[in-house]
Amino acid sequence: MVNDKLASIWKILKFNAETKLGFSMITCFLVTVIVEIVGGYRILPYNPLIPFAGPAFSPPSLSHFFGTNNIGQDIFSQVIAGAPNDAMISFFVVMTALTFGGVLGAFAGLKKGVVDEALMRVTDTFFAIPAVVLAIAITLVLGPSPVDVMIALAVIWWPPYARLARSEALRISNLHFVESAKLSGLRTSRIVFRHILPVAITALLVYATLDIGTVIIVYSGLAFLGLAVRPPYPDWGDMVARYQPYLISSPYMPIIPAVIIVIVATGFCLLGDGLRAALQTERGS
Repeated sequence: MVNDKLASIWKILKFNAETKLGFSMITCFLVTVIVEIVGGYRILPYNPLIPFAGPAFSPPSLSHFFGTNNIGQDIFSQVIAGAPNDAMISFFVVMTALTFGGVLGAFAGLKKGVVDEALMRVTDTFFAIPAVVLAIAITLVLGPSPVDVMIALAVIWWPPYARLARSEALRISNLHFVESAKLSGLRTSRIVFRHILPVAITALLVYATLDIGTVIIVYSGLAFLGLAVRPPYPDWGDMVARYQPYLISSPYMPIIPAVIIVIVATGFCLLGDGLRAALQTERGS
């Protein structure tokens, strides 16, 4: 069964051009993040915090690949330095939501009854309020910082995972191996972790792959509003906000970090679509 799943996923990655493109984009992004985390600012062409690395408002060139800003800082170095922040926050939020929502939804789908109904009403409440609005409200209460943004997003991001895990648990709970586990007297927690989640995790991970791109966009929006990293430390959303006044005179300044955000988010979406196709193919076979 596992080998069949891996073969199906590999087939999608190998022959689907869009998925290969998404995989390549994400690989470049993650390699950049890892290298920057390990090497720090030393590996960058210029220190992103030091002004006058070149002439102010210098357009993209061989000396400054993405140009320089209004005080001569190298934008390419700032973009690379801001990558780990977006990666760590998006992965933390998605993995926290997947873990909490997945376990909660699996329990509710297996137990059914009052527990299931309570979960549905709670998730309905979260879905009734726009996620970005709720994230802004929580961040304003906690304070504008990357840690508080992670907490705010993690608090509101789990309901879709709970719904997905619940639907998978309902689908699986009547299968013979789950029924046998119930009749043998296994506790609910052991059934969830030994039988429900191992089967449901594939669908959860596919959704998580798609969702990382969404978190990056939402986090960048919060950073654009000044609710995340504070200058002078580089952050993609904050760069778009700070350089917006120069959109007419030096359009490369806000456009480049905005394009980077879109490229990374698109990469996760393309890969997630391919994995979802692989999952549907595996289920249909």
